Order: sequence, then C-alpha cells, then structure tokens
Amino acid sequence: MTQDVTYSSYLDLERILSAQHPVSGAHDEMLFIVVHQASELWLKLCLHELGEARERIVADDLRPAFKMLARVARAQGQLIQSWDVLSTMTPHDYSTVRPHLGNSSGFQSAQYRMMEFLLGGRNPDMITMHEAVPDVAEELREEMARRSIYAETIHLLSRRGFDIPADVLERDHGSPWEHSEAVEAAWAEIYRHPNKHWDLYELAEKLVDLEYHFQRWRFGHLKTVERIIGFKKGTGGTPGVPYLAGVLKQAFFPELLSVRTAL
Repeated sequence: MTQDVTYSSYLDLERILSAQHPVSGAHDEMLFIVVHQASELWLKLCLHELGEARERIVADDLRPAFKMLARVARAQGQLIQSWDVLSTMTPHDYSTVRPHLGNSSGFQSAQYRMMEFLLGGRNPDMITMHEAVPDVAEELREEMARRSIYAETIHLLSRRGFDIPADVLERDHGSPWEHSEAVEAAWAEIYRHPNKHWDLYELAEKLVDLEYHFQRWRFGHLKTVERIIGFKKGTGGTPGVPYLAGVLKQAFFPELLSVRTAL
C-alpha cells in the first residue's frame, strides 16, 4: 500500500547507502567511491533521456526532445562538478587507494561508453573491454547497429527537404561520423534563416550544448588526472593523460562546429 512507502523505501536507500565498500583503510577512499557511484547514476539519467529524445527526433516530435536534451545538459553539469570534488584528493591520498583498485578503471564504464555510442562517438574496438560481461557487450553492439542521435537528426533534415546525399544517409552506423560538406550546407541554411526552421535551429543548439558539456567533462577529467597522478599510466594500464588529451580532439557533431566558421 502506498501509505507504507517511506522516503527510504521508495529510494531504496538501504541498498544505495550500503553499496560503498572501502578496502584500503584510507580516509579518502570513501570520496573516490561516492564520486564514481554518483557519476554512474547521472550517466544512467543521461542515457534514459537521450534514448527517448532520439525516439522523439525519429518521430519529428521535437518539443519534448528539447526538454530531454536540456535536462541532459544540466546532468552533465553535475558530472563536470564532480571533478571539483574529486580533485581535493592529493597525489599522496590517491597513492593510499590506488594499490587496491587492481585493474579496475573508469575507462571500463559501460554507461559512459554507451553515452559515447549514442551520441555518435563509435569505435568497435571499445566493446572489447566489456566482453567479460556478455550482456553489456551485446547492448553496446546493439547500439552500434542503430543510428546515433546525430544520424537520426540528419535523416530528419533529409525528410524536411534538405539535400543530404545517399552515402551520408546510408553510412555504416558503426563507424565514426565523417564531416560532410552537404550536411554543413544544410546547417548553414538553418542558421542563416532560423525563423524559417526554428525547431531545427533549436535542435542544433541543444546538440551543441551536449557536445560542449561533454568536452568540458573530458577536460575536467584530464586536468583532475593530471593533478593527481601526473603523466603516469592509469589503472588497468590505460594511457592516462595522453589518451584523455587525444579524445578532446574528437567531435560528435563536426558540421555543427564547422558551420560556425562558414557563417
């Protein structure tokens, strides 16, 4: 009965608040665990919203999608701020925790990888590290076989009458998005005449927000890692700062960035 529901039971706080299991005895391990667990919850919300927003774009029902995409951008703000909290960890603090992490690494976050895939940052090799959990690997492969939220947006532009080449529309869903002059031209038309294409103009800006906040999150990650471990390799043998610097150059929606130069 609903009158028996409490704040704690509704949120399942007993399980959530008992899910932290420090093993090092170091004071700062609780910080390390809580920041990463909270980030996974925010990622779960982002995926929930992005999946539905994609369906709304497919249906050309953009107004609800705008709210969902705006909510993701706010959630990304929370993810970005988490680095400010984690960066209170000094190199000495982290050195007391790191030996107990084994081969675990944030690089293995399936939800982060799914968000990258959903936005269009696709690399089949990234599924390999998740093969130890077959259900997760299969979910990632299923997402790889679908159009990303940006690919669905470009299909929407085509349905609205913009001249999008067949090779762009029929591209391999599993490969990274490659810049298209025709797609940039379509966005240029939308940006030059926003009053004629207001909902597409607003959709473009919502996507730019996602890209902007994702890159801010990546930059925060880079600077936090740099501050705590310098240029050492990450746990699990990940490259650390050089890898994080490299992904900062990757864009999900390249034409939405390049069109700004063309205008």
